[in-house]
Amino acid sequence: MKIPVHNLKGETVDEVDVEDAVFDVPFRPAVVHQAVTCLLANRRQGTAATKTRSEVSGSTRKLYSQKGTGRARRGSIKSPLLRGGGIVFGPSPRSYRQRMPKKMRRLAFVCALSEKAREGALWVVDSLEMERPRTSEVASIIASAGKSSSTLILVPESQPALSLSAQNIEGATVRQCSVVSTLDVMSSQRLILPVAALRKIEEIWGSKGSSDESA
Repeated sequence: MKIPVHNLKGETVDEVDVEDAVFDVPFRPAVVHQAVTCLLANRRQGTAATKTRSEVSGSTRKLYSQKGTGRARRGSIKSPLLRGGGIVFGPSPRSYRQRMPKKMRRLAFVCALSEKAREGALWVVDSLEMERPRTSEVASIIASAGKSSSTLILVPESQPALSLSAQNIEGATVRQCSVVSTLDVMSSQRLILPVAALRKIEEIWGSKGSSDESA
């Protein structure tokens, strides 16, 4: 499979051959959905908590006599029926963490990446090296790639200048290839990456990377 390469002005200057095992995989909605659900669940803290009647602070004495008052029987001020009492069936701390096999995670990621490539949402540039932060340059690159509400910029390694430049641009996110996830890809309308990042993705997620994982 071939993907066009553009310069920073948006002009097509070359084409690169990419690995079909990464950029031309049939889309599997169920696997991608499971991967995204798993990633979102693992973000949840699960720290919501309420106190039951046994945990609420308060006296345990009987409020008034059992008989003779004409009122309902009250045993404790900590009853859930009273203001300040315990909560019935309230949330308690728990873990929402889900697990997913490596092969399924890999399949979900390459499916998402392949879908972006088929949609033409994968914008490859010859280079994204920056010596110092310049928001205007990054904004120009994003504009040349086409109008989009969210843009994911992938880099092969940490680039502080590029990350600082993209901070002031709404909807723009910079991620390293080693930490990008299926959720990042699916939640971005357009992906921008240099050729070096393209090769890094093939190294991590391609046939060579998957064979190393299985070993």
